[in-house]
Amino acid sequence: MKAIQFIAGNTIVAEEREVATPAATGRDVLVKIEAIALNPVDTKVRPDAGEDDAILGYDAAGTVVAVGDEVTTLAVGDAVYHAGDIRRPGSNAEFQLVDERIVGKRPSSLDAASAAALPLTSLTAWEALHDRLGICPDGKHAGKSLLIIGGAGGVGSIAIQLAKRAGLRVIATASRGASTDWCRGLGADHVVNHGDPLRPQIGQLGLDHVDYIANFHSTDQYWQTMGDLIAPQGRVVLIVEPSTPLDFGGDYKRKSVSVSWEFMFTRSMFATEDMGKQAEILNTIAALVDAGELRSTIGKVLGKISARNLIEAHELIETNRTVGKLVLEDW
Repeated sequence: MKAIQFIAGNTIVAEEREVATPAATGRDVLVKIEAIALNPVDTKVRPDAGEDDAILGYDAAGTVVAVGDEVTTLAVGDAVYHAGDIRRPGSNAEFQLVDERIVGKRPSSLDAASAAALPLTSLTAWEALHDRLGICPDGKHAGKSLLIIGGAGGVGSIAIQLAKRAGLRVIATASRGASTDWCRGLGADHVVNHGDPLRPQIGQLGLDHVDYIANFHSTDQYWQTMGDLIAPQGRVVLIVEPSTPLDFGGDYKRKSVSVSWEFMFTRSMFATEDMGKQAEILNTIAALVDAGELRSTIGKVLGKISARNLIEAHELIETNRTVGKLVLEDW
């Protein structure tokens, strides 16, 4: 099969190669890849890519072409989407092995490219809001306020939609006209400029504090600001590892703030007992998309799946100025 492998190092080098097509055994399904999407994790893993993990890619849509002897939830011919397992070869290949417990049946109303834009960010956003922050998806916490730092990014784009569906008052951060319009288009009640101090902007909305904060951008940059803005006994979720130790004293201690990490690969990395919940989340996301309650955050299709287009996608991701997801489709 064709596979695109990155060469370890700080420069972006990728090559298309022929490698053996893997066989499905146990709980694995073999997926024929039809479209892939890019995420910041691709660029973070790439510099250290070794021979075994040089096939990157953590978002895909495709069709099941073979199943292992222990598979019970999927069958040959199923149209699926998934984010994969960071420990295993990724989706930058014609075929990929994935554990059935982290694969969902993709939305029937979307083409492969639009479906490929969803898995990693939908799983991260769902887990961040509903598992880590404890926000009820069915409206129990309606009216509460949520600040999303990095609203126009892939995860933020899904989180805005899920939070609005849960009835929250959503404040998203953005800085450029295009990203501000994007956040508003997804349903954000307010958009504030993260290039300026957030405290006065939150105050202008009539709020002293916010009940929840989902920081999908920079932990270091907003650590003190989050401590100031979060409500007493509020909750904060983070996805970006800090470069320096965090001080959990000060406002965080005085307010008894709960801080959680969200890492979408935790369930697959440790084969947790609830690993299958990710397939359930993906199936729920698909149902919401088909019901018109959630939309794909696809931004731009760069062309076919090739080494050249993957390199371009990595370069664009590293500018930190993309809006929506970058997708490659077909071979």
